[in-house]
Amino acid sequence: MQLTQIQKLTGQIELISGLHIGGSSTEMHIGGTDNPVVKNPVTSEPYIPGSSLKGKMRSLLEWRAGLVGITDGKPVGFRDVAKPELSSAQQHAAKVILKLFGGAPEGDPDLELVREIGPTRLAFWDCNLDPAWVAEMRDHNLLLTEHKTENMIDRIRGVAEHPRNTERVPAGARFNFQLTLRVHDGEDLLDELLVGLKLLELTGLGGSGSRGYGKIRFKGLTLGQDNLQARLDQLRLD
Repeated sequence: MQLTQIQKLTGQIELISGLHIGGSSTEMHIGGTDNPVVKNPVTSEPYIPGSSLKGKMRSLLEWRAGLVGITDGKPVGFRDVAKPELSSAQQHAAKVILKLFGGAPEGDPDLELVREIGPTRLAFWDCNLDPAWVAEMRDHNLLLTEHKTENMIDRIRGVAEHPRNTERVPAGARFNFQLTLRVHDGEDLLDELLVGLKLLELTGLGGSGSRGYGKIRFKGLTLGQDNLQARLDQLRLD
């Protein structure tokens, strides 16, 4: 197996609805939120961790391939590829997912399979806010995050109970996005990567997606000198 190319995919992630990816707070503030977003410790600006993108995309691809029930909810691993209940299509999907996202061979691994899969192809990077968007917000004296208060309503009394305050990055925010794709022996795994990006657009990122949080869209995607945005926009998942 030979590394023949490292491709760089770049673009932006634009928020269609407010995004909450949880962080931690080292201080308690009166009137503050108990559910903050993750922030860069140097700039105090919110960002999207590469681990959040990788984990969500992998999970969605495994659900789409019908692998989650077979693996008892755990990420697909090398042992799962040989399970007799997998169809040939599922086995192929499992191998592609392992190539893209990686996995540690457990116990006494099948060395032939380990050689076939090889090293992890995708590397995800943290997505920082677009400096131009940050400048726009500051020019208008606007904050980079918002606080959204939600309540549970008692169905009989019609009274709001248990208020919760959640910090979100507001709709319209833009993050710079990039990942790298290692290519071995001229293989082509781009189709599955684009399916993963489309699934992210359809389902969203972060917490509280069922309440409308975290809807995103990719913009200006390029792979090296090639424009991939039209290809993503035209992709339909049957």
